[in-house]
Amino acid sequence: MVDSGGDPHPVDTNDLEEAAAVFTSVRPRLFGIAYRMLSSAAEAEDLVQEVWLRWQTCDRDAVIDPAAFLATTTTRLAINALQSARVRRETYLGPWLPEPVDPGADLNLAAERSEALKLAALLLLEKLTPSGRAAYVLREAFDYPYAEIADILQSTEPAVRQLVSRARRDIASERRTPAGAAAHRRLLTTFIAAARSGDMTAVEQAAAMTVRQRVRPRRRSC
Repeated sequence: MVDSGGDPHPVDTNDLEEAAAVFTSVRPRLFGIAYRMLSSAAEAEDLVQEVWLRWQTCDRDAVIDPAAFLATTTTRLAINALQSARVRRETYLGPWLPEPVDPGADLNLAAERSEALKLAALLLLEKLTPSGRAAYVLREAFDYPYAEIADILQSTEPAVRQLVSRARRDIASERRTPAGAAAHRRLLTTFIAAARSGDMTAVEQAAAMTVRQRVRPRRRSC
């Protein structure tokens, strides 16, 4: 006699534990990709959680390279989120600034390269297209091979090389003379403290300081 109240598809606990172990091992990198793409720690956390849910329900036996699969899923979801975010920001009249986090205080970021976590870098990344940002982040922050980036973006290697080259050129054209590490740290600390305290005057002052430091005006060609 069959117990009709039982679960016809019992959960394989060992399989889920293995899936969780795999996901946990690459989670810092997934968060790093999502944060650099979205410039928001909260949105990055939500996106990584969505990746985890998809990882639980996908056919993991068919996945040859879990790390590559998870990075691809994260990147494509981030591109989708960026495209939606750009539409929202087009209707917002005020200045938009990324949400900075302190990489020294966040274990998800501590293992990743810090250069692309600077507030100025996040502001410059905002100028890129979603695909351009993805290509640049994967190449510059995580040293992905061009061929692998092409697979993730469902593009060709020459096209990806062009995206990265254009992104490098656009970012280089916007950079000011680099400030010292101490100056970057002070700016980041000031902005985070102001945002956490809810002191709107301090937030506005930090934002104004950020905008002043973030870009050099482009020279018009004759």
